[in-house]
Amino acid sequence: MRKLLVAAFAASLSLAAALGALAQEPGKVGVVVKIGGIPWFNAMEAGIKEKGAALGIDAFMIGPTSADPALQVRAIEDLIAQGVKVIGVVPNDAKVLEPVLTKAKENGIIVITHESPGQKGADWNFELASANGFGEAHAELLAKKMGGKGKYAVFVGSLTVPLHNAWADAAIAYLKEKYPEMEVVGERYGVAEDADKSRSTALDLISANPDLKGFLAFGSQGPIGAGRAVEERRKVGEIFVLGPFSPGQGQKLIKADAISGGFMWNPKQAGEVFVTLADKLMKGEEIKAGDEIEGLGKINPTGNDIIVDQLVTINKDTVDELAAMGL
Repeated sequence: MRKLLVAAFAASLSLAAALGALAQEPGKVGVVVKIGGIPWFNAMEAGIKEKGAALGIDAFMIGPTSADPALQVRAIEDLIAQGVKVIGVVPNDAKVLEPVLTKAKENGIIVITHESPGQKGADWNFELASANGFGEAHAELLAKKMGGKGKYAVFVGSLTVPLHNAWADAAIAYLKEKYPEMEVVGERYGVAEDADKSRSTALDLISANPDLKGFLAFGSQGPIGAGRAVEERRKVGEIFVLGPFSPGQGQKLIKADAISGGFMWNPKQAGEVFVTLADKLMKGEEIKAGDEIEGLGKINPTGNDIIVDQLVTINKDTVDELAAMGL
């Protein structure tokens, strides 16, 4: 009888230890980005992995083969099936993702988004640049390059990416008010997550508009493609390309003046923030105004949006240093 009691007690201790270990397991964090294999999201992946390793969290990134919202939906469905604790997303189409993000939350999964203010179905969304500040900074730089007059075209990653279009709205409104002699050509073009499409669209626009003087390209591949088109048409110094891009990818183009400059935030830092927020939320910590959060600084959320301005200038003086950081 004594042996049976000892065995039962030992078994109960073993079970308690196993349950305790399970309770302490932080859970997986999967981040679905717009598209895989491009420098911007490669840098973000590095941030996700490094911060995950530092915090002891299994954090990883999924990059679809194209900037297709349907591929993001499929990736999120897979993560729900895996039973991850947190899903992070950089949406290609905020509206298309609403049902699958809502499904994730209904399954007890925490949802964090980036580049998608006001995202329905998300617990939190964070931005390292405000929409107005980012759009207006690029607009003012373009105006200076163009001398405050002339025609310009606008690229965005997709017509359904809320943040890119918010930047474009802010830039166009700013230029219309401050520089009435500047004129936007046609509609905005949803090509800036693809360097080849950006290049071909820019070539077409240059051909159709001999007096075109500038491109505002919101999406990391937009300035690259437009810059290549400007070089190809030997319009360096005549047509100015502005926008956010990965410094390592655009290093030669900016030094050749095919890209005139731009602003960015650090995508590696954004990757780290995904994991930092995930860690806090998995621990049940409350996120509130006045909190100091690594990578964001002191926050003042509006609804479920955490927005800070941490703009980094990309120009000939800064591009080498930024590229050396792996950006």
